[in-house]
Amino acid sequence: MRASAPLLFALLLAPLLTGADAPGAAGRAKEGRKAAPGKGSAVVKPTLRDTLRANVYADNWFILYVNGRLVAVDSIDFLPHNVVSVDLLPEYPMTIAVLAKDNADPRTGREYGTSIGDGGFILKFADGTVTDASWKAKCFFRGPLPGPDGRDRVEHTPLPPDWFAPGFDDSPWAAAVEYTEERVNPKEAFRTADFAGARFIWTADLDLDNTVIFRRRVERPDWKARWTTRPDLDVSGAPGR
Repeated sequence: MRASAPLLFALLLAPLLTGADAPGAAGRAKEGRKAAPGKGSAVVKPTLRDTLRANVYADNWFILYVNGRLVAVDSIDFLPHNVVSVDLLPEYPMTIAVLAKDNADPRTGREYGTSIGDGGFILKFADGTVTDASWKAKCFFRGPLPGPDGRDRVEHTPLPPDWFAPGFDDSPWAAAVEYTEERVNPKEAFRTADFAGARFIWTADLDLDNTVIFRRRVERPDWKARWTTRPDLDVSGAPGR
């Protein structure tokens, strides 16, 4: 029996359709996977489902490092107060380091010319990490303080060059102090994001301590990355190179 033209074409084409080219083949590439060059195993890439959301609010400004890498900068230096939300790809143990600044003249420690401001910082990660008294905190700019001539004076302490590094020794630092929402008096933006379970923190002096570094190490002994890829690009020197 002579085969029809369509059937004959299908029989000739069938040997050429293999693996991911075959209709409905199980080898079709899935999201987050691709064949590893020269290997039979697959390379697993992370997706947005592997990330976690971080919500941060500072009075007045902050920069956030995770595992030694800069991941967020408050886009508004002063007013209006804002919430910064970013997606992070976690890796544990996770070292979180934050530099927070209250509004203060670097020469007098005052704001608006004559006032003494107060700070406040709060953070929540979707993995349950929150700010509380388990964090470490240290002040590096303090004022206004009474001077011998009756003028305001301030104290500036140089920042350690590696304050954001996972291996930095913060063991001599004091524990952060928790403050109530009423004491910090956050603005409306604070209520637009999820901070449930988190506490406002600062040093022991919410009014006079103007530049503060916070640090926290988060342990997840049973955590293992689902993905197997590592970045090839180097952004450690940006924007300097």
